[in-house]
Amino acid sequence: MSSTRTRAPLALLLAAALLSASSPSHGQASAGTALSTDGAQSSGVVGHDHAKVGETWWFALPVPENTSREPIEITDVSVLHVPDGIEILGYGAFDLNDTEGLPLLAREGEADMPDFAQLKNYIDDPVKVGADTSSDIFFVAKMKIVAPPRGNARQCRFAYQQDDRQFTQTLDCEVSLRTGTA
Repeated sequence: MSSTRTRAPLALLLAAALLSASSPSHGQASAGTALSTDGAQSSGVVGHDHAKVGETWWFALPVPENTSREPIEITDVSVLHVPDGIEILGYGAFDLNDTEGLPLLAREGEADMPDFAQLKNYIDDPVKVGADTSSDIFFVAKMKIVAPPRGNARQCRFAYQQDDRQFTQTLDCEVSLRTGTA
């Protein structure tokens, strides 16, 4: 036995559930455009031809430059395409002033490279970037070579919040680590 009275509220509930599931304001991120796509890391490949299996490297993602008129808060970063042979151990966020500039690629333990383990890591807090400004905080991916890499790691994704809305934006970035003989 069915009544019109039962069907109408059920239909309304179903419609409301479908609308909320497809709405970006309920946890889904929209494609963002606030970050500049013209940075130094977006115009080439950084790399090393004589890396060794077992080494750990720190690869700098593009420095966030907010080109919009509203501030953003970066909440997450990731390298999207990681080839066989490279393992991402984690991510860090460091102040450019603490590293005396941007180390595009650093082998862990080298004397002339930053000792990231000793620096303040901002990765657990949203990184605020003002309107029309570059961030003083840059992000790095900590990578370990577990076998001869079968390609380059590339495409850096940033997740950020702006005006209570969630966005993701993928920027060009690429690192080539090759295991060759010296």
